[in-house]
Amino acid sequence: MTAEPKNTGNPVLDQQEQKIKEKLANIDHKVMVMSGKGGVGKSTVAINLAVGLSLENYYVGLLDVDLHGPNVPKMLGLERGELQKRPDGTVGAVIYSPNLKFMSVEPLLPNKDSAVMWRGPLKMSAIRQFIYDIEWGKLDYLVIDAPPGTGDEPMTVAQTIPDAYAVIVTTPQEVSLLDVRKSITFCRSVKMPILGIVENMSGMLCPHCGKAIDIFKKGGGEKLAEELEVPFLGRVPVDPRIVITGDAGKPMVATYPNSNTAEAFEGIIRNIINQTQKMSVKKQG
Repeated sequence: MTAEPKNTGNPVLDQQEQKIKEKLANIDHKVMVMSGKGGVGKSTVAINLAVGLSLENYYVGLLDVDLHGPNVPKMLGLERGELQKRPDGTVGAVIYSPNLKFMSVEPLLPNKDSAVMWRGPLKMSAIRQFIYDIEWGKLDYLVIDAPPGTGDEPMTVAQTIPDAYAVIVTTPQEVSLLDVRKSITFCRSVKMPILGIVENMSGMLCPHCGKAIDIFKKGGGEKLAEELEVPFLGRVPVDPRIVITGDAGKPMVATYPNSNTAEAFEGIIRNIINQTQKMSVKKQG
């Protein structure tokens, strides 16, 4: 269920609010993937979750609101992907596969090296525009890849999509876990339900001997989830192929579906599906 559109007294803004409400009503579940700090593999997690959900026969949208560093097009292999131009004059998101479409600022830039030098109001306007100006159609899931921290972009998502859920990505070491606490405080402050924590870069299986190596420690995210009474969605190991597949624009879950890493993502996806279904039942009740 989405909130009633706010009456601002400004006809243009009121019309936007109404269009946003109508678009969001066609999307069953909205999930913002966020992190307290950069470098934890948040975009990698968001992309593999979106692709994984699409491979489970869900209709999925992937919205990249990291306006200053949009990595989604590159990691999907569609750096210069084109928006759909429809006969009725409307514009649709970029098609990745029959079940997955995405939107990012990059298709709107003159070239891939263009810098986005926007302050808060422009960024907020762009994110809203990605929703009300783009035809997403009927979706089971909208996965939102937000930049690190708790600034303009996550705040805009929270205000614009009041029924969004959060998935928080961390690595096991303490410096990352400190920032996760801030993300959880943010979610609770804006009343955004937390689906859970994903512990990324959690241990590694040696490609030569198969022995588990805890490069960045292991278990910190799970321990924090227990301490803060937040669901733990699962852990993803360090896998050199994630870097290779990300650079090649071929997401891990689709390229190496039988790998331990893909299995880890599949477990997280199952947990997200279960959590969203539970929360939907709870809302309806």
